[in-house]
Amino acid sequence: MIIERGEKLHIIHRQYYEEDVRRHFVGRVDKVEGNLVRLTGYLFALDNATNQFVKRNLRRTRIVSLDSDSIITNVLPEEAEIDKITYHYQSAGHIHVTDGGDWYLDLAHL
Repeated sequence: MIIERGEKLHIIHRQYYEEDVRRHFVGRVDKVEGNLVRLTGYLFALDNATNQFVKRNLRRTRIVSLDSDSIITNVLPEEAEIDKITYHYQSAGHIHVTDGGDWYLDLAHL
């Protein structure tokens, strides 16, 4: 498997229908077995009233299949601090996922 324990992932759950909830998950890999990855981290869901992603403060563990075509997986840098991840809205529809440090993940496709 190309994903290793301890890596940090940003997972986008694909939206198949307009009314599907838009959600992302950011977490650290606890275990990998075959195409399954167990992650502990935070859920971010789109608040339709503000049209912004909101972090759910409850830390949770998820099991995700990397074989699924319903997710997009981004590997975050080693120095990324999962507990500090936030979404910052930039001009021209760009959203930056960051922990407040020097790095960011540009989600221009949203």
